[in-house]
Amino acid sequence: MPAKASRAAFGEALIDLGAKDERIVTIDADLSKSTMTVNFAKKYPQRAFNVGIAESNMIGIGAGLALTGRIPFACSFACFLAGRFETIRTSVGYTNANVKLVGTHSGIAIGEDGYSQMGVEDVACIRSLPNIGIIQPADEVETKQAIAYAVEHQGPLYLRLTRQNLEPVCPPDYRFQYGRWLVLRKGHDVSLIGSGGPLFNCLEAACIKPLDEELLVQSAGKTGHVVTVEDHSIHGGLGGAVAEFLGDVLPTPTKRLGVHGFGESGDAKGLYAKHGLDPAGIAASVKKFLHR
Repeated sequence: MPAKASRAAFGEALIDLGAKDERIVTIDADLSKSTMTVNFAKKYPQRAFNVGIAESNMIGIGAGLALTGRIPFACSFACFLAGRFETIRTSVGYTNANVKLVGTHSGIAIGEDGYSQMGVEDVACIRSLPNIGIIQPADEVETKQAIAYAVEHQGPLYLRLTRQNLEPVCPPDYRFQYGRWLVLRKGHDVSLIGSGGPLFNCLEAACIKPLDEELLVQSAGKTGHVVTVEDHSIHGGLGGAVAEFLGDVLPTPTKRLGVHGFGESGDAKGLYAKHGLDPAGIAASVKKFLHR
């Protein structure tokens, strides 16, 4: 299976699911070609809404549609969704509206577009809300299964998707389970936990919220060291969630790898290397951490 961006897999899955469930609708803020809902809109024009550059309105409309029985996928760049946190907090989180927030172009790997288009604080924002789960799929297989799950899930979700292609990492018999992690390689020295874009570089998958607490405790107890890897700020993301949980139940030496400071323009591979999210950077950080 060739590499594919999770946003592309999302667009394909949505068309297939839309044929089976007429409750599914899409709402975009003038970015349907980028969020990959444009083909859904062509096939189901009566169920696709483009509200223009008005993300807060998009989220509010999505909440209203959800409260009338629709299943809305409200889509924009991850940074633009996080920028409308107040509307998400009140219209989606507080009402527990069945809205599926879709943030594409997550992380620094969007490359040359630069920081203004990069979602590197989105998880930190949305993770603070008590009832919105966060899913960042690792490849095409997981993305399509996660989208199918999202349709059936009652309640709000945030789906964090990539612009860049993702190499396949899930086995052929993989079945997505909400809140359950997939172990791709067993080890003894360190528990290496990743999500989304850098996943292929560290070979372990994660659902950010809720954490797979059982597997986390089991793995951390076995290895005694935990390293998290994410294309997101080191503050408030996957690493923060893992550290907070372990601090309460099983204090374990933990190293968080992610974006330091603001993002910047550059090619994806170069930016991953600068922030230590490439294979060499991850390996070097793990070795240093284990021998400190």
